[in-house]
Amino acid sequence: MTLMSYEKSLELLKTHLKTYEKIEKIAITQCLGRILAEDIKAPKNHPEFRTAAMDGYALRFEDQNKALTILGKTPAGTMPEFCVGEGQCVKTFTGSLMSEGSDTLVPVENVEVKENKIFIKEAVKKGFAIREIGESYKKDEVLLQKGTKLSYSEIALLAELGFFHISVFIKPIVGVLSSGSEIKDLGESLENPAQIRSSNHIALANLAQKLGCKSVIFPLLKDDEKQTKNTLENALQSCDILITTGGVSMGDFDFLKKAVREYEIIIDKVDIKPGRHIKIAKFKNKFIIALPGFPYSAMVMFNLYTREILNFWLLQKKDYICKAFLCGNYTKKTPYLEFVACNIEFKNGQILANLKGKKDGSSAIINNLNNKAALMVVPKECQSLEDKALVDIIFMP
Repeated sequence: MTLMSYEKSLELLKTHLKTYEKIEKIAITQCLGRILAEDIKAPKNHPEFRTAAMDGYALRFEDQNKALTILGKTPAGTMPEFCVGEGQCVKTFTGSLMSEGSDTLVPVENVEVKENKIFIKEAVKKGFAIREIGESYKKDEVLLQKGTKLSYSEIALLAELGFFHISVFIKPIVGVLSSGSEIKDLGESLENPAQIRSSNHIALANLAQKLGCKSVIFPLLKDDEKQTKNTLENALQSCDILITTGGVSMGDFDFLKKAVREYEIIIDKVDIKPGRHIKIAKFKNKFIIALPGFPYSAMVMFNLYTREILNFWLLQKKDYICKAFLCGNYTKKTPYLEFVACNIEFKNGQILANLKGKKDGSSAIINNLNNKAALMVVPKECQSLEDKALVDIIFMP
């Protein structure tokens, strides 16, 4: 059977994606990490008037060589009362508006005050310490684009602009349904050495949250054909993307594979390692992503496919792929396109990838993704990579 290439699978997936239109308004005090659902434009110039950038005296540039009479003060938050003429100045504070007629601010430490006059000890250039109109932004300038992930500085800007509520995308709901009669949930005892504790549902739920989603963990699913079909139907009702793990390969008890095929299949196996048995199905505007049961495989495939859907919906840039130089040699183990866990170092202005501490073996090795591991992309057509080879790197969330 000829397997679909990874590139083709992404192209095909994108043809089924539609604009995500779930939006809500929330207070800016609650929007850290949320994703903006509208462009934010400047309603006016900022500053709107010429403003002092430090404490000093507002005056005419050409008057710095003479004694200047102090007309008064302009505290921050008050409108200027004075018009500066020849031989005059106004004491002006950080954030205060510049008085009419002035074009320069001399810092307080540059002057000597005697009675009601100042004598300038050190002159400054014209326009010194003045924030010009529109220095921060001009009227109608797009300050934040739709799709911006809001952090502390963006939220501070929204506060400065006077916003209290802002439109953000509703967090997509990612449901996680792990299957297999051999797996036990948190807190459950293992009854025999053939059983294992489930980790997929925990890992994938956390990955979903790191990508700006709300995650829902469904009860573990045993290998029962009727129960599998019903559980899948019910779980799909309460989420935008349903991630399943296990039950998609060639085993006698892989009932999820059959249940997923009740829906519109988009992708059925891909020419990659790990995860070639992946299946992606569509139900209305929802997706079922059926992943293998091995933890490493499930986490890698989540990053390769679920992340693509979320990027499209939430207008996120694919800025987590870069080039790196491989430190050491690597020999391919399969004829597929491989995604190999690696360590990343930044050294002498270069990005370096190495495989120190990464274990060879199956796709069950969770700890290969520890310590902020990334994925090294090993092309299908090559047999090995030599030391200092330039490789593609995908950073995990």
